[in-house]
Amino acid sequence: MLSRSFSLICAGAVLCLSACGASEPATSGQGRAFGGPPAIKVIVDTVEFASDVDKFETVGTARASASAGIFSEVSGEVTAVSFTPGQRVRKGQTLLSFEDRSEQLDVKRAEVAVRDAEQLLDRYDRIDVPGAISDSQIDVAKTALEAARIDLDLAKDRLMQRKVVAPFTGYVGLSTIDAGARIGSQTEITRLDDRSKLLVDFSVPEQIFGALNPGDEISIRPFALAGEAVTAKIGYIDSGVDPVTRSFIVRAVVDNSEDRLRPGMSFRIEFSQDGERLPQVPEAAISYGGDGPYIWAVEDGKAVRKPVDVVSRRQGSVLVRGDISEKTSIVTEGVQKVREGSAVVVINAPKEVIEIGAVDSLISPGG
Repeated sequence: MLSRSFSLICAGAVLCLSACGASEPATSGQGRAFGGPPAIKVIVDTVEFASDVDKFETVGTARASASAGIFSEVSGEVTAVSFTPGQRVRKGQTLLSFEDRSEQLDVKRAEVAVRDAEQLLDRYDRIDVPGAISDSQIDVAKTALEAARIDLDLAKDRLMQRKVVAPFTGYVGLSTIDAGARIGSQTEITRLDDRSKLLVDFSVPEQIFGALNPGDEISIRPFALAGEAVTAKIGYIDSGVDPVTRSFIVRAVVDNSEDRLRPGMSFRIEFSQDGERLPQVPEAAISYGGDGPYIWAVEDGKAVRKPVDVVSRRQGSVLVRGDISEKTSIVTEGVQKVREGSAVVVINAPKEVIEIGAVDSLISPGG
């Protein structure tokens, strides 16, 4: 009888345990959805769009605002060199003189001829006797005076050609000509540069045609002055784009009143302009696979893989191109655990858990 009672008690205990086991929920453990794999805790960020910055760098070469090689119009013996290399000379200042005795004599002879023609015409005018001087004689005298004056002007021009003068104000360069040398019209005496302003020509790609306009100020950096920037102003823009290089020429004007720069110097010119607006994501959100970079987006509580192309990087963030809309939630931490279609739990603040999908999995049994 006692053995039968003990068997009944054991059977009742087994039934109770079975009933308790059947009443347990299908979900066990935080983040486990109805017996499936546990939801993955991640930190997300929202996608913002930003403009890509197109940067261009080119090199330009400076030249003087006015520059000329100085030559003589005539040949002859040099009697004086009236400049020193590097000297600043004024417009019209004599740079070099030739022997000019013969030309001076030509001027004096022409002056005598002019006075003689003037005196003859003056005598004709003083004669009061009617018919003594015919009109044709007076015309011949007037013509002779005009011719004599022209000869005088020509003689003075030949005398002036025996001196070489500066065509504009500037700085003279080196010279190998000395007094006593005999030179011809093909011999360069020196070079003259007006470097009060420098013109810097540089080539830029057609993408920024229209972004530069005459009068715009830009910053350029001479290689000779390491790390120092110089302000220049856009002076001229070429009228067309080269169909071969797909670029055009821009000429900038640099104020060189302090005379620190020289013609022929090279300058680094950098430009930047806003380009295409693209998704900007944290660098930590980028993963790499066999088919290239990708990110994990969160859609309806699940992770969705989004292939992207990296366009540019900037201080912890990356501009990408891909099928991503603004304000999309993307995984920034926990990307190593995420798989396609896996449920995720977003945790972005201390003591705050935001579950996307599988909310019931956070409720403990009996809670």
